[in-house]
Amino acid sequence: MSHSSSPSKERELRPKRYKETKEIKEVAPLDERDAQLVNSAQRCLHGALDYSRARKIKLLSDGERQDDPVIELPPAALRVIARVLALMGERKPLVVFHREHELTTQEVAGMLNVSRPFVIKEIAAGRLKCHMAGSHRRVAYEEMVRYRDAMRADQDMALQELADQAQELGMGYK
Repeated sequence: MSHSSSPSKERELRPKRYKETKEIKEVAPLDERDAQLVNSAQRCLHGALDYSRARKIKLLSDGERQDDPVIELPPAALRVIARVLALMGERKPLVVFHREHELTTQEVAGMLNVSRPFVIKEIAAGRLKCHMAGSHRRVAYEEMVRYRDAMRADQDMALQELADQAQELGMGYK
């Protein structure tokens, strides 16, 4: 993989929806040239993982030298890196945080694509668990994922019921 000489695209988050911490990082969208480099690197890494038992990757500088560093990573870490590269190659913002990071209600709302008041109502109804940190509600990442998956399952079931009803009523859906 070739290392781009462009400045780092990583910065700490500062938008209103996230509390600034060292645990949360946002990777800004790449320009077209960097996106092409990232896509190329992702394809190479993915290919190495598909067709071999790759345990090492070699970072090459612009002028390859014998003393270039070699890092050894397990395949699971290489898969994560390949996934991050794929997301970066799509030129969309990417947010990375530790799995044990506790989310604010605003962060949960953003991840679920709902309003903050909706999240508060779901907490009050007992459908989304949280704990209090002083006067602030905090939701564990795993709890947000559990809620998201349950919400999607409920939506899928409702859609299936509608499709079944439409079919029973002969509304032309197959």
